[in-house]
Amino acid sequence: MMKKMSMSTSKTSLVLFLCQIISALDVPLDLSQPPTITQQSPKDYIVDPRENIVIQCEAKGKPPPSFSWTRNGTHFDIDKDAQVTMKPNSGTLVINIMNGGKAEAYEGVYQCTARNERGAAVSNNIVIRPSRSPLWTKEKLEPNHVREGDSLVLHCRPPVGLPPPIIFWMDNAFQRLPQSERVSQGLNGDLYFSNVQPEDTREDYICYARFNHTQTIQQKQPISVKVFSMDSLNDTIAANLSDTDIYGAKPVTERQPVLLTPTGSTSTKVELRGNVLLLECIAAGLPTPVIRWIKEGGELPANRTFFENFKKTLKIIDVSEADSGNYKCIARNALGSVHHVISVTVKAAPYWITAPRNLVLSPGEDGTLICRANGSPKPSISWLANGVPIAIAPEDPSRKVDGDTIIFSHVQERSSAVYQCNASNEYGYLLANAFVNVLAEPPRILTPANKLYQVIADSPALLDCAYFGSPKPEIEWFKGVKGSILRGNEYVFHDNGTLEIPVAQKSNAGTYTCVARNELGKIQNEVQLEIKDPTMIIKQPEYKVIQRYGQVSFECIIKHDSTLLPTVTWLKDNDELPDDERFLVGKDNLTIMNVTDKDDGTYTCIVNTTLDSVSASAVLTVVARPNPPFDLELTGQLERSIDLSWIPGDENNSPITSFVVEFEDALHEPGVWRYQTEVPGTQTMAQLKLSPYVNYSFRVIAVNRIGRSQPSEPSEQYLTKSASPDENPANVQGIGSEPDNLVITWEPLKGFQSNGPGLQYKVSWRQKDVDDEWTSVIVANVSKYIVSGTPTFVPYEVKVQALNDLGYAPEPSEVIGHSGEDLPMVAPGNVQVHVINSTLAKVHWDPVPLKSVRGHLQGYKVYYWKVQSLSRRSRRHIEKKILTFRGNKTFGMLPGLEPYSSYKLNVRVVNGKGEGPASPDKVFKTPEGVPSSPSFLKITNPTLDSLTLEWGSPTHPNGVLTSYTLKFQPINNTHELGPLVEIRIPANESSLILKNLNYSTRYKFYFNAQTSVGSGSQITEEAVTIMDEAGILRPAVGAGKGYSEILFATSPVMHTVRPTFYKVQPLYPRIRNVTTAAAETYANISWEYEGPDHANFYVEYGVAGSKEDWKKEIVNGSRSFFVLKGLTPGTAYKVRVGAEGLSGFRSSEDVFETGPAMASRQVDIATQGWFIGLMCAVALLILILLIVCFIRRNKGGKYPVKEKEDAHADPEIQPMKEDDGTFGEYSDAEDHKPLKKGSRTPSDRTVKKEDSDDSLVDYGEGVNGQFNEDGSFIGQYSGKKEKEPAEGNESSEAPSPVNAMNSFV
Repeated sequence: MMKKMSMSTSKTSLVLFLCQIISALDVPLDLSQPPTITQQSPKDYIVDPRENIVIQCEAKGKPPPSFSWTRNGTHFDIDKDAQVTMKPNSGTLVINIMNGGKAEAYEGVYQCTARNERGAAVSNNIVIRPSRSPLWTKEKLEPNHVREGDSLVLHCRPPVGLPPPIIFWMDNAFQRLPQSERVSQGLNGDLYFSNVQPEDTREDYICYARFNHTQTIQQKQPISVKVFSMDSLNDTIAANLSDTDIYGAKPVTERQPVLLTPTGSTSTKVELRGNVLLLECIAAGLPTPVIRWIKEGGELPANRTFFENFKKTLKIIDVSEADSGNYKCIARNALGSVHHVISVTVKAAPYWITAPRNLVLSPGEDGTLICRANGSPKPSISWLANGVPIAIAPEDPSRKVDGDTIIFSHVQERSSAVYQCNASNEYGYLLANAFVNVLAEPPRILTPANKLYQVIADSPALLDCAYFGSPKPEIEWFKGVKGSILRGNEYVFHDNGTLEIPVAQKSNAGTYTCVARNELGKIQNEVQLEIKDPTMIIKQPEYKVIQRYGQVSFECIIKHDSTLLPTVTWLKDNDELPDDERFLVGKDNLTIMNVTDKDDGTYTCIVNTTLDSVSASAVLTVVARPNPPFDLELTGQLERSIDLSWIPGDENNSPITSFVVEFEDALHEPGVWRYQTEVPGTQTMAQLKLSPYVNYSFRVIAVNRIGRSQPSEPSEQYLTKSASPDENPANVQGIGSEPDNLVITWEPLKGFQSNGPGLQYKVSWRQKDVDDEWTSVIVANVSKYIVSGTPTFVPYEVKVQALNDLGYAPEPSEVIGHSGEDLPMVAPGNVQVHVINSTLAKVHWDPVPLKSVRGHLQGYKVYYWKVQSLSRRSRRHIEKKILTFRGNKTFGMLPGLEPYSSYKLNVRVVNGKGEGPASPDKVFKTPEGVPSSPSFLKITNPTLDSLTLEWGSPTHPNGVLTSYTLKFQPINNTHELGPLVEIRIPANESSLILKNLNYSTRYKFYFNAQTSVGSGSQITEEAVTIMDEAGILRPAVGAGKGYSEILFATSPVMHTVRPTFYKVQPLYPRIRNVTTAAAETYANISWEYEGPDHANFYVEYGVAGSKEDWKKEIVNGSRSFFVLKGLTPGTAYKVRVGAEGLSGFRSSEDVFETGPAMASRQVDIATQGWFIGLMCAVALLILILLIVCFIRRNKGGKYPVKEKEDAHADPEIQPMKEDDGTFGEYSDAEDHKPLKKGSRTPSDRTVKKEDSDDSLVDYGEGVNGQFNEDGSFIGQYSGKKEKEPAEGNESSEAPSPVNAMNSFV
């Protein structure tokens, strides 16, 4: 709910405009003018007799007027009375009462006259009366003895005062007596009782009269009221009254209404126009009558009609002649009604229609004074000139009296005078002064020059041009310095000179010029008009519903003119915000924290500027869970039902949707509340079903959209009578736990279901289909009974009946149960197996006789297991598999068998106790199937035109392998595939050399195996022939996950010529085998990459275990190695490799550790003698070793590279493949035995310092030893080699001395 209101500037402008009209008629005080009365005392002037009397009379004029007074129609000579003084330069009289004067001596009618040379003005007749507050006359008040139910009037009759006093009734403790529809005070001050009740008995009914003028309160003597009830009255007078007396036996008698005031059926009332009309009707009766008001032949005036004093008083404010008519009051109770008609006549003292106004004329001009008034009866009009009846006033040839109008023609300066108009009837009079001032004056503008007017756009703009002149000047308006005269419908020109722009726009801003001219002259004045943007609330507060203790915010975002300074004020319910720190007023919002119920209401945002004001309101509704119900009452108590009623608590602005009734059984479950029922939220009573032998208490919970209330206070307890049980235990079962017993179980009754004390259970059973009697036993406080010595698995009829001290429950229903089960005795027979295919078989069996099952048949289990594979003839651990088939099924499918295998199976029957004996094992075999894919496919030993393929046989041949199929095709740089070549390979082969391939070409291979059934799934691989012969088996230094590759040769095969290519999808990018070789302050990083060409790599690294960001190094070109420099010795690092442009494409992380830092030498040992001698000895020893090695080589011996590697475990001397940066191993040159795969680095991929203290340079001296720019060793261990033959990889020449040394070390 939202409300928006705006306070327009038009009201302010209208008030300003009216003020301008008045000021435009005023004659400037520097010009001659007759007197004008400006202030005077009221006509009926009641004064305090204890204070000085001040009778006001103020006037203005030029020259200043002199003052005189009359009292009771004769001249009042104030100089002769020492108690009376007149204020200087004023006509106000001060009568000194406080210094000995008496107010009563100055009662009378006073009139003031103000006079100067141009005329005389007179005041109203001022009637002076001192206020009076007389005492109550002493009177003896008798006690009022009243019968209960009768009416009573306590009269106040206050003394007559001036003005009349205010009446009210109080007791001795100065507490106002309570009033109601039954007891109320009338307009005359009397206290009316429509009917009295015993509680009205008291001795201190006191009427008080308060006289406001004298600030005194007068008290009447206390009045005593004694009310006799009918019972006590009968007891008191029974001995003195006959049986026929009216007080004989009847109780309080109800009576139809009778009016106490006004009396009779009709009355009249006269009220004056503009006053408040008060009509009253007070009625007696029992029950107390209700009053209703109507106007005969019309409606009561809306917005001016009010009901007071419990509708006994009709109040109409500001009455007019239209309110005359007949008003009927109707008093009604259950026994009847009574009415009274009040005929209202509205009279009117004189009131102005057109009051005479001052007239300013230039010599020779004409004019009129008009005096028109109305009233009821119609008033008479009389004129006076300078306070003298015009009939006897000096004659003036320029004037003529015509009833209520005086006409002036060709006036001269001597025509100046003050005229009085008197309109009077029997209810009052009106007196008005209006002067005629004859002047000859050029125009003058009274509005200040260059006055600035600021107006909101789209509002009226009123530009003032107050003026005076005689004759009356003509007014013209111009816009701008040289603008033309303003005319047209866009402007409104007022008689007082004001220019109105009804709807001001931005274009109306600027300078306006007002020009006033008459025959005596001309004058002008400029004013400025600025148009401002209106203030607007562009984001108004919105209706909010918030839960108690929540937080709510109202927005009030405004837009305003930049030159105006707005102030934002928030109100709650049109009043200031509470002084509470929970209310936070922001720049453009109001936030209320921890909302409570008292925050509910309307919040208004008011924005004020100096020119306008806007506001917007929104309602906040605070909701919460309802308050708990209260006043729970139990009625209609029966043995099995009761009525519960309650009074709902406050719903907290969210309607109650339902009531939940809960009960507590204090007898069986004290403190436990259980659900009883639920009723709609509009219902406040529920009829509840009860159980016997329960001590009930009830409580009610109210539910609304917010949640559940707290429970109400418990009701009173109600204990129901005991009875035999209504129901028997539920969920009765008979199930044996052993082959020779029957276990009978049930759910015991709850406490409130027992219906009485001594709850027990009668358990009965008998064997089904056997003519046996029921066997019964009575038990208590249990929910199970075991029957022993039963036959195995036979059906029994079972029943359980509840009973207590008062009897049995109804006869229970019977349940079929069984005694205990035993293991089945017979195995299924005639087991048959039908093999459907190599992986699926179907098994059949004959069902066993049901009697042999000895229990509930649950199904059959098939145990089957693989004995052996027919292709490998190798036995293995037997793993039995089990399939369960539910129910009396006699067949089943055996899925997931392995092809070409021998299986066994047996079948067993299953009951609730377990499995029976197994059937004899049945043997069956599965036929051959297609094989699995080869276990691996490796492509090794790439040369210019050949590749070597190695493979492993399928893990699951699923039959006898007949052959292998190899398919391959070339792939160019744009990932296009060439034609496919297919080769059939015998099943006993495990390697193949493909020759006559294209150099530097990538090939894709597809490889699978076949049995007689068909081809198995294939394995794929890719490989590349090398660029030139120099790259074959070139060793490189580093550490990694290298492995030795086994080379096999078969007979050459054919291949096709260069193929024609077609498009395929690019290979999935992959970076793998990231390896590291670390020293003290640097590390060699290498990797393998598969994917699109021209990839730009980067290396990221950081300290292992640190949360710091990775550091990134860019690799120049598309190389697959990089040297990280500037590392910290003895520190573990993490490293990974990524490719630019491939989002999120990185290798897995690798971890390495740099070597420990060497201690710096404090002395130069090269100059020490012991060091020089040691070096000489070492050099001699090395020379001898070289000679020995040289001699051994010349004798035909070879030093295998592997032995050198075993001698030096430093991973930095391992060879690296030149084409892809991976590390390889070497085979012995003499026996061609394959080397074991393995890495020379430790398992954590770090290089330990103690493994090698030699630098790479130590192994690289010589013409062929050198480092790449990344630090990787690319030299060879031997000198330049000739091209190796296809059969082996021995060196064809002797090793160099350097290599020999390296091998030996």
